[in-house]
Amino acid sequence: MNSPITHSTKLERRRFLTNGTLMLAVPMRANAGSKDASTSQPTRLLAISNNLGFLPRHFFPDNSGVNYTPSRYLSEVAKWKHRFTVFSGLSHPACEGGHSTENCFLTSAKHPTSSGFRNSISLDQYIAERATQRTRFASINLGINIDKAHRSLSWTRDGVLIPAEDSPVRLFKRMFLVGTKSEMQQAMSRLQRQRSILDDMRESRNSHARTLGRRDRQRLNQYLQSIRELEKRLEIAERWVNAPKPTPTIATPEDIADRSQFIEKFGQMLTMARLAFETDATRVITLMVDAFATPQFHLSDDTLAETDYHNLSHHGQRESHLSDLEDVDTQQMKLLNGLLTSLSGTMTEHSDLLQETMVLMGSNMGNANTHTNTNLPILLAGGGLRHQGHLAFNTENNAPLANLFVTILQKLGINADHFGSSNGSIDLG
Repeated sequence: MNSPITHSTKLERRRFLTNGTLMLAVPMRANAGSKDASTSQPTRLLAISNNLGFLPRHFFPDNSGVNYTPSRYLSEVAKWKHRFTVFSGLSHPACEGGHSTENCFLTSAKHPTSSGFRNSISLDQYIAERATQRTRFASINLGINIDKAHRSLSWTRDGVLIPAEDSPVRLFKRMFLVGTKSEMQQAMSRLQRQRSILDDMRESRNSHARTLGRRDRQRLNQYLQSIRELEKRLEIAERWVNAPKPTPTIATPEDIADRSQFIEKFGQMLTMARLAFETDATRVITLMVDAFATPQFHLSDDTLAETDYHNLSHHGQRESHLSDLEDVDTQQMKLLNGLLTSLSGTMTEHSDLLQETMVLMGSNMGNANTHTNTNLPILLAGGGLRHQGHLAFNTENNAPLANLFVTILQKLGINADHFGSSNGSIDLG
């Protein structure tokens, strides 16, 4: 019989269960040594959300279909027109409340401002639960200028926030730097200690199962299922402790501490995402661009925006605010163009990284000036899809954005006909 759970063990157990970084750091459920790893064609997803969105009038095209005329912002990525689809008329049904919807972009959870609200599983974590892939990390969750305690694109099935990594240096070390023998032993000991905690918890819960009613027993079964999932992930993590790490193709980055260097920080994180895909460290990445928490920022080396990002977004049609927003929006689209160019120029065994990677870029905010959460700006690039140009849905009676998520899941080889608030899928080949 296991020894009693001490006070210190209880504290460690609580940290273990509530610390979302576990989900970030543990490899995906898979056979790391599977013999067909080199012959299977991988498919990847990068999901990006700017929580203040983009100026709608410069994002959405005026006409629809494959032969649409690119809008001002889309002209920055026009050379990739045949490799992306831009959507209008998509949103999450009953996901309202202005800024409160930012954590629901990849979950589609309803009524985030209601009392007792609990988020649901995010798209990336749903993929991490189901996809059979052979990477060190199940998913990587990134952030720029992010309020890590309150904002994230990644959420567990139990509605627990997974903190975003906002340090390129830490991410680089985790992906590429080999620890000392002592550090690897400590990592293995930490995993074994976590496994022991799970053993204690299972025994404790099993001993009480006979005294529970039907409803409580169902909750217990869900709890035990979560424990089993964690055990599987710990087992895979143990296999990766001593596995060799890839050689990076760039020098160790330097963190940019100055939050006003917004564009530089954004570009740096996109480079890290591309590097993670290039070295097959993961196949699922999320990136929250926390514009809400971004102070007055540099539009260029010698030019500052008039005020902080949030105040700019409430432009009230002031020309100076609109000018700064157009500038920063355009620069972000230029960064997207650079990412697509880089992915396209990185050859893989089968094709190129853009062909094998879906890049989702959008926002929970349709119009930050009015706190509108409908008609969201959504663009999906790459992934070998049959792209549709501008796919225009009803801008007054929106289609569920989660329908696109179902399409993404299916493209990743996951057998799913429903996710979140979806009521179907979107045909992209």
